[in-house]
Amino acid sequence: MPGKNQQAPLWTTREVALATSGKHMRDAEISGIAIDSREVAPGDLFFALAGAESDGHRFVGQALQAGAAAAVVSGVLGGVEANDPRLIWVDDSLVALNDLAGAARQRMAGMVIAVTGSAGKTGVKEALYNALSASATAPALVHRSPRSFNNHVGVPVSLARMPADTEFGIFEIGMNAPGEIGPLSRLVRPDVAMITNVGPAHAAAFANEEAIADAKAEIFEGLTAAGTAILNLDNRHFQQLSRAAKDAGVGQILSFAADNMGADVRPLRLAALATCSCMTADIDGVSLTFKVGMPGDHWIINSLGVLAAVHAVGGDLSLAGMALSSMTGLAGRGEQFKVLTSRLAFTVIDESYNANPLSMKAAIGVLAGHWPATAQGRRVAVLGDMEELGEDTVVYHEALAKDLKRAGVHVLLTLGPAMKALARAVAGKIAIQTFDDIDQLMAALVRGLHPGDLILVKGSNALGLGQVVEGLRALDEREEMDSGGKSPLVAA
Repeated sequence: MPGKNQQAPLWTTREVALATSGKHMRDAEISGIAIDSREVAPGDLFFALAGAESDGHRFVGQALQAGAAAAVVSGVLGGVEANDPRLIWVDDSLVALNDLAGAARQRMAGMVIAVTGSAGKTGVKEALYNALSASATAPALVHRSPRSFNNHVGVPVSLARMPADTEFGIFEIGMNAPGEIGPLSRLVRPDVAMITNVGPAHAAAFANEEAIADAKAEIFEGLTAAGTAILNLDNRHFQQLSRAAKDAGVGQILSFAADNMGADVRPLRLAALATCSCMTADIDGVSLTFKVGMPGDHWIINSLGVLAAVHAVGGDLSLAGMALSSMTGLAGRGEQFKVLTSRLAFTVIDESYNANPLSMKAAIGVLAGHWPATAQGRRVAVLGDMEELGEDTVVYHEALAKDLKRAGVHVLLTLGPAMKALARAVAGKIAIQTFDDIDQLMAALVRGLHPGDLILVKGSNALGLGQVVEGLRALDEREEMDSGGKSPLVAA
């Protein structure tokens, strides 16, 4: 038994070998799991995985030099001898990773929540983490997927990193094509499965939205016998998802909605403000008044789904409500920051991580809720292509024109060929510049900035609009101002 102030190891090499049917020569304690040799910390277990572009077996030596306690391997090694005692040999390292993930789930006696949906998965996962950290015996006993670890590698890595004494585990499950969510759900075996919404994300891989809903419903395949499905009643696919849950044997379905007053979890009174929302809600018969620290209609409904999940796993709703008030945006997913230079001040809404029609509409709605900071300020939208939308790509991009006009956007800068359809749709109504080169877009954006501008940056991850966000952040000269410089715009 570890001492009072000594943390128990995540795994031992003996436990890893037993879970993976591996062969090991040396007993050691494991403190973490890594799949990238550049991210190895001392005491980690490194899994050498073969990827599309690179094989982790080439970097086993680097991982061990960085302090990895052991490495799980199944192929030709780089920088280390095959008989190194720090190696755990298995037939297939990816299968072994899944086996260890299954063992992590098996030994954990707490409650597990799995979240999927076409938009909002990562934000909801983080909100659940904050909300349940307030309910747990200690915040360290709440575990969640890091970043967007939601695919066939990210989910098992997240599970394998889960300590045995975890009270609440929260896992994000994503997909690019049919058949991907089911195996991951069966691995996670959630007590609660939440679908935030269904919309045309990765539409190119599906015949229609109904097929996307079917794929999202695969999350019910792993739901435990007494598990709960949490579904968005405002989403037009609710009935389809509800039937799928019942067909899968799900005994309890909790609905949440911002507009449908027949939901189990719904607002009773609501005040949506530019920087937050305040509401009193009925949480399956329990009245709760709380504030959501993030702005936007999507966060009103997301917060209701979060509270439904907290309720389903027996968390403290009052503490969860308090935690929601302190929420802030994640980098690339709603973070807002101000930039002050010697010439001007402006605000950035960073939604650069990814984009689909649902999340794009939500982000433009946040832009609409803010007023520019000065009389000269404008609402500026920097939008990149929404990828993987298939034959309806033009239609989905053109449809954003109504949202931009409703939001009162003054200037639109676009990146990529698909966004040119949107530019044509708003021609003559909004000032437009279109670009195929991100550096040219950045130069034009900076050159045209006005004092008090409010700038939304959003697009599919492959376009790299995070570079625009970081370029704008780099203009910040507040440190210079703090050291004695004087800006003509400080008073504004």
